[in-house]
Amino acid sequence: MKRPFLRRALAGMALTLLVLAGCARTGSDAGTASASAPITPALIPAPATLQTGEGRFVIDDQTQVFAAGEPATRVAQQFVAYLTSAGGPALPAAQADGKGVIRFVLEAGGANDASPEAYTLDITPEGATVKARDERGLFYGAVTLWQLATQGDKGGVTLPALHIEDAPRFAWRGFMLDPARHFQTVDDVKKVIDAMALHKLNTLHWHLTDDQGWRIEIKQYPKLTEIGGCRIPAGDGGKDPKTGEPRPYCGFYTQDQIRDVVKYAAERHITVVPEINVPGHATAAISAYPELGSIDTPLVPSNEWGVFPNLVNVEEGTITFLENVLGEVVQLFPGTYVHIGGDEAVKDQWEASAREQARMQAVGAKTEMDLQGYLVERLEKYLAGHGKRLIGWDEILEAKLPPEATVMSWRGIEGGLKAARQGHDVVMSPSNKTYLDYLQTASPNEPPGRPALITLQDVYAFEPVPPELEESQRHHILGLQANLWTEHTRTFARLQHNAFPRLAAVAETGWTPAAKKDFGDFTKRLPAQLKRYDAIGLGYAKTPFEAMIATEDDRKAGTVKVTLSNPLGYAVHYTTDGSEPTSSSKAFAAPLDLKTPVTVRAAAFAEGRALAPAATFELTPAALLTRTDEAMAVCPDAGRLLLRLEDDGPADGERAIFNATIFYPCWQWNQADLDGIASIKVRAGRIPYYFQLAHDEPHRTFEPAKSPLGELEILGGGCKGTVLATVPLPAAPNADGFLDLDAPLPAGTTGKQDLCVRFTGDTRPQMWVLDRITLQPR
Repeated sequence: MKRPFLRRALAGMALTLLVLAGCARTGSDAGTASASAPITPALIPAPATLQTGEGRFVIDDQTQVFAAGEPATRVAQQFVAYLTSAGGPALPAAQADGKGVIRFVLEAGGANDASPEAYTLDITPEGATVKARDERGLFYGAVTLWQLATQGDKGGVTLPALHIEDAPRFAWRGFMLDPARHFQTVDDVKKVIDAMALHKLNTLHWHLTDDQGWRIEIKQYPKLTEIGGCRIPAGDGGKDPKTGEPRPYCGFYTQDQIRDVVKYAAERHITVVPEINVPGHATAAISAYPELGSIDTPLVPSNEWGVFPNLVNVEEGTITFLENVLGEVVQLFPGTYVHIGGDEAVKDQWEASAREQARMQAVGAKTEMDLQGYLVERLEKYLAGHGKRLIGWDEILEAKLPPEATVMSWRGIEGGLKAARQGHDVVMSPSNKTYLDYLQTASPNEPPGRPALITLQDVYAFEPVPPELEESQRHHILGLQANLWTEHTRTFARLQHNAFPRLAAVAETGWTPAAKKDFGDFTKRLPAQLKRYDAIGLGYAKTPFEAMIATEDDRKAGTVKVTLSNPLGYAVHYTTDGSEPTSSSKAFAAPLDLKTPVTVRAAAFAEGRALAPAATFELTPAALLTRTDEAMAVCPDAGRLLLRLEDDGPADGERAIFNATIFYPCWQWNQADLDGIASIKVRAGRIPYYFQLAHDEPHRTFEPAKSPLGELEILGGGCKGTVLATVPLPAAPNADGFLDLDAPLPAGTTGKQDLCVRFTGDTRPQMWVLDRITLQPR
């Protein structure tokens, strides 16, 4: 575990859980609680219409809940359960309707074209009433009331009189969960489902198979989980720390567990869409049943990430196998859709296989993509015969596609545009806007992932219906979906960090009318949502709510210019004496000129409340000579596939994290002041190179090694500049997994230069990565 300088040391305890309790009454008998001001509604997603009225209604532990009929009673019970899970009172059931109660009313009628998810909510001094024509709408009305009831602080919650008429903009409001790379337990999945429900999301896409693991029990083919459900992680993570023996990473869901999850989701009006990925991303399946493959080389479930060449073949025996698998899948998932993947199916093995070339001729396929289209067509017919609709990633458009197939557009929106114009339904899920394994801020406290930023602002700004799409085809856009791939998401805590609060932005886009969306207003409502997250124990990301720092130091003068900021623009308050900042502390308004050493503590605030624990920055002359890998730039024009990678060990617990460009590993300290600097100390780690790049492999480059084990090179003037120092590399790091290298600079090296750090030699099977760099004075 590394602890380099300028890595934020977040201090303090978790934010206090919201507790709803008290003894207030409704109406004119509300006592002292009635004197409290009604809350200003801060709902996410924002409702279609909201009008405030006269008066107020107080919810406390004496408030009763009334519902008539089984569906309305179910919703009422869910509302009470969610309220108590957030620390609120356990509201008793009312035996009869009357003044001061919360009513859940399921009523027939309404416009025939009204969404089954629509509802109305009325709050008056006499009580609160949720009405809908369908249980789904009644549930979403209950969620809105739950949000209002969990918005206040301790004591009774005083709600303003209001009238809400609400319905979703899109029918598909989705989130994809990937247990194939890193597994989530059933309890974890249920926690995700509850969080989705409280955001009015209604589709869980479950990515159950991939190269790294097969996660669903198939009775007819037990080896899929016995063999395909286990892999040996790369490096130290795949070794027993006591014996050194291989330590497998395993996990799958039994069919009983699948039924349990599907039922749990359905009770919260969420449909689970399973994905069985073919013909690519199939290494785990082929490992279990080699006859499915397109080559004779034995395979094992992979411990690497990326794009693999392994495809299932398209012979009749394999199609029968896939139909048998889908036959069990459709019995477990009652929803309309089954996802068959279809993405990143590199055709090299089919091109080289005499059997597959013969199969192409036999089925009339002119190209390998046509052969994939033939497979998709066969699976679509099978699913249609079982009352299901096929959905796949946008690559399935590259061959003739059955009319009833639905397209999930991930490579931008272009596939979605093409599909809609061809008459196919579309779910928009572009990787540059809705992939939640991308980092959400530039904070060094972000967990491993893809450092290309997809901020909360980026997610919120995404519009699923492209303006260039013809009006006559816009009805084909079913909605949007966020995807969270878990190559780098090893723990459930990280999964929650990656998903929230960005999933709240997805929820608002999926529900709220486009004309009502406003990011500034969203950020005003977001602090209330954070209180709800705290109350239900949802581990959302604190990084968007941190105070961040940028420094510009003058070593000779012993000063530093400090700029403080928050990624979402919340006000930052700070101290320079080491004390805890409060909302009364100085607000940052302009860069600070400070004498070193100095301790700056800062936090972002909204409505007088710190949104994350205060960040502490120790600015000393010595510390300002160090940069961590996160603070280093990427060398320009030298291969920009930047990843935030986790070390391979220890097997359990926290691991070091490194930013590295895997196509050309280099790091650059722009305008480093080398006056008075005698040498440069580099602290490096080493991790397995566990990437499959398929046709991108030629883009991976490295500097040739000049000695058997390669060198550390320091260059001035950037990564195409002059070599200032070279240090031979050893065979291995030290016992702690790190290595400290000292690189003396040539005499007379002065001035500000762009310093480049790189390691020579092929990066496989182990790659050196930078932890931090320190300028060492004479």
